[in-house]
Amino acid sequence: MSASEILPPARARTGITGLDEMLGGGFPRGHVVLVTGLPGTGKTCLALQFVMAGVKQGEKALFLSLEEESDALADSGRQFGWPVDESLKDGRLAILRLDPKETRGHLQRIQSELPRELKERGVQRIAVDSVSLLNMLSDDEPSRRTTLFALAAACRGAGATTVITAEADPRHPEVSRDGLSEYVADGVVLLGYNQGTDGHRIGLSLRVMKMRRTAHARSVQPYVIGQGGIIVDSKAVDFGR
Repeated sequence: MSASEILPPARARTGITGLDEMLGGGFPRGHVVLVTGLPGTGKTCLALQFVMAGVKQGEKALFLSLEEESDALADSGRQFGWPVDESLKDGRLAILRLDPKETRGHLQRIQSELPRELKERGVQRIAVDSVSLLNMLSDDEPSRRTTLFALAAACRGAGATTVITAEADPRHPEVSRDGLSEYVADGVVLLGYNQGTDGHRIGLSLRVMKMRRTAHARSVQPYVIGQGGIIVDSKAVDFGR
């Protein structure tokens, strides 16, 4: 047995109370982790919280947005009390907005220029929000698959720990709408809704569907999105693995 098989993987703490506990300390470094869920479950919030947790530890991070404008993302971070302005100013955080109108140019950039750009930036954390829109820009499934695999390969090649978000299929909320993202990801975190015992109250729940090369809790955890971001209720269940 080699040393790599004995030693646990290094972790990138997510900055989310409860989720790090479920993961044994955070996402394994170098992983590409898919965060999928229905609209309103906090996918963008989780991705931004993850990169800001790295920034607070002195790491360089990139938020690649295909949906929200850069100013709107920065404003969201300010509302949660995260040091967005300071991080943008000193270069620890970069927000890169890809305009969906420039479809062909962005797809070519992801496949040809992004690997070099990520290495030059020296980023240790990346968030991509969201690959659902990226997949919609492609003309057919082979093109979507090529673009998605190229994106994941670029992030891994940069040595970064990456969170990609994707919309869940409304008919089957436990899988992404595109049905491809799960196959390129090393881990999958599912965000969803759950109905309260009274039959009326709707809450939020999180589940780690898979995480390669590491043990993790498999239970469904309630969570809230509060003033400081996402908090997973670690007292609601046993974190047995």
